[in-house]
Amino acid sequence: MDAKKKDKLATAVIYILVGIVVLILAGILGNILITGVPHLSWHFLSSEASSYQAGGGVRDQLFNSLYLLVLTTIISLPIALGAAIYLAEYAKDNWITNLIRTTIQILSSLPSIVVGLFGYLLFVVQFGLGFSIISGALALTFFNLPILTSNIEEAIKGVPQDQREAGLALGLSNWKTIRGIVLPAALPGILTGIILSAGRIFGEAAALIYTAGQSGSTINYADWNPFSPTSPLNVMRPAETLAVHIWKVNTEGIIPDATIVSAATSALLVIVVIVFNLGARYLGNKLYRKLTAAK
Repeated sequence: MDAKKKDKLATAVIYILVGIVVLILAGILGNILITGVPHLSWHFLSSEASSYQAGGGVRDQLFNSLYLLVLTTIISLPIALGAAIYLAEYAKDNWITNLIRTTIQILSSLPSIVVGLFGYLLFVVQFGLGFSIISGALALTFFNLPILTSNIEEAIKGVPQDQREAGLALGLSNWKTIRGIVLPAALPGILTGIILSAGRIFGEAAALIYTAGQSGSTINYADWNPFSPTSPLNVMRPAETLAVHIWKVNTEGIIPDATIVSAATSALLVIVVIVFNLGARYLGNKLYRKLTAAK
């Protein structure tokens, strides 16, 4: 067999393998969306979940998921940004840096259930925070930090070295060069990494079962005092998220329309994650074109 035929054969095999992956992904997403989207409605999104009666919604679970996402991002972003800047700009290439990167890779591959058990033992039991939003946010921070740090580091490393040298040639210090030249140029990639990690946080369940809890307290959306027990902003209240709600509905089997609720909640979760991913691509490309004047 000559080289051209080998090349065509290899290309055909690659296309077949890619097609199989696409078909599997389309089948999974299609099944979830086709099953769940018809049951999505404004009533479902804006009403409270019912424990024993049919017709409940996921208002509180949706709010809890978004609130946990915001808190986790607020906690993890400064730490990840600082670690990424150090690894990309200041750390020397030695065994210590290699050990740090290896540790980050190991942490990013930990099963979420292990992170959840760690969060339960440390935050819920040892620190006495109980099953609460803050316990869930701290556990998700440990879950999110390795991935977010790696994404930001890669975005910073993607900035051409010429831009750093130009800043240093103008008399700027290393930190001013990073702050005024490198970080703005890396901003599209950083935002893409943040949004992609947000999608993963939003769909997390195992780590939250042991930290944020499996049931939520009564929420009064007219009370925005964060220290009130019924306030939606109270970080010390237990909170059930969308992903945990799916698991709970299917395991308990108390709700008469559990199948419908589970399908609709799964579809909502998938739609939000897809929006996160598409938003990351759109925002990253738009910022890249704006900052680099590329067409």
